[in-house]
Amino acid sequence: MTPTPLSSIDQLLVLLYLVFVLLVGLLAARRSARDEVSYLLMGRRLSLPAFVATLVSTWYGGILGIGEFTYRYGLLNWLTQGLPYYFFALLFAFLLAGRIRQSNMVTIPDQLYANYGKGAGLIGSLLVFLLTNPAPHLLMVSLLVSTLFGIGFWWGYTIAILFSLTYVFFGGLKSDVYTDVVQMLLMYFGFGALVVILYKQYGGYAFLVAKLPSNHLRLSGGEHWQFILVWFFIALWTFVDPGFYQRCYAARSPQIARRGILIAVFFWLIFDFLTTTAGLYARALLPEINPLQAFPLLGQRFLPPIWSGLFFISLLATVMSTLDSNSLIAAATFGHDFIWRLRPQSSPLKNTRLGLLITLLVATCIIQFAPSVIKIWYLLGTLCIPALVIPLVAALRQYQLAPRTAYFGMLTALITTIIWFGIGVLRGSWSHPQFVNDIQPFFIGLAAAIMVTGALKLKEK
Repeated sequence: MTPTPLSSIDQLLVLLYLVFVLLVGLLAARRSARDEVSYLLMGRRLSLPAFVATLVSTWYGGILGIGEFTYRYGLLNWLTQGLPYYFFALLFAFLLAGRIRQSNMVTIPDQLYANYGKGAGLIGSLLVFLLTNPAPHLLMVSLLVSTLFGIGFWWGYTIAILFSLTYVFFGGLKSDVYTDVVQMLLMYFGFGALVVILYKQYGGYAFLVAKLPSNHLRLSGGEHWQFILVWFFIALWTFVDPGFYQRCYAARSPQIARRGILIAVFFWLIFDFLTTTAGLYARALLPEINPLQAFPLLGQRFLPPIWSGLFFISLLATVMSTLDSNSLIAAATFGHDFIWRLRPQSSPLKNTRLGLLITLLVATCIIQFAPSVIKIWYLLGTLCIPALVIPLVAALRQYQLAPRTAYFGMLTALITTIIWFGIGVLRGSWSHPQFVNDIQPFFIGLAAAIMVTGALKLKEK
């Protein structure tokens, strides 16, 4: 089953949405200051409502991936993509948010440069650049646009860039936040309407029990415990997520940063209920489709005109709110943490805008290499998180690590993860790597980081 273009009225609604968001972003850019702190952090004046709106909307950029995951595994989506993230977000709020704001830095690598020196800073910059690369979100917006208008993927890709990144190029975080407020309202409205309409048409739990594979209504999804556990550890992403750090750096006060995350968890819980329910309906009603198209096809085939268009707008709003944010952070990492560190006399704003172009080039290569949202998440999370989490948390919690200890811990974690992943690919394939004893590379990299950091820490004494 392949998607077909929406009706003319739905296409018009989506086009009006794209133009409206672009205008909001560009209008915000007109009043945006030109120094680096204003461009990247809104001059550290982010209020509590804006903090919550931008954090909630940007955290859900992988909406087609959520549909794909729920379609494949059912309630396991909530167990792996919801619950652990609430837990780590709460820890982040209580342990790190206030300290991040008090540090008055600009990026995650700033923390690494300040605490551990150039070597750890450069490795951290590379990892953050990869972690925030917008490839999965560009993939999703491109698929949505091509479905909406019946055009080729790369035409959809071009439209995604035009309507998501133009205002960020000129306005930075201020343009991003203004558009995020609009997009948060739209994403809840669209998914809420979808779930209510499907419930009225087909019924609730009894309908899903009758139509779904039995494993879809089990929290484990019938999957091996290691597969589940690795997703719990990937939720450590929260501790190194540059979007969290950027919002905390931009908050008016440490209290706003902490309180904003706590409120955001409540909103995430509601949205997870809506998206997981929608994914279950997609599996029940559309049993033979490409899982990545679960949400678009559900809205297209089971919603009437206008409602279908509004639902597609909510999908676009959910993805685009993260696409623009991650693109800005990746561009800032390239411009501030690579170019400016190597050439302090250069212009931070020009560096960041150049970084945006480099970010898009890298994203295009990643999409060609791994055209799956879940695979991109898994690959980037597996490679980057084990190397980043220990030195970053140690720096913020003021656990003293020597620069040499942090540097070699990060480098060992990264190299070990790559080698273990490569062995799995050689034993199987890129699509289905066969890891020794089914041990995931994430655990190997994290174990290597702990052992090397611990051993070098003991030597320090």
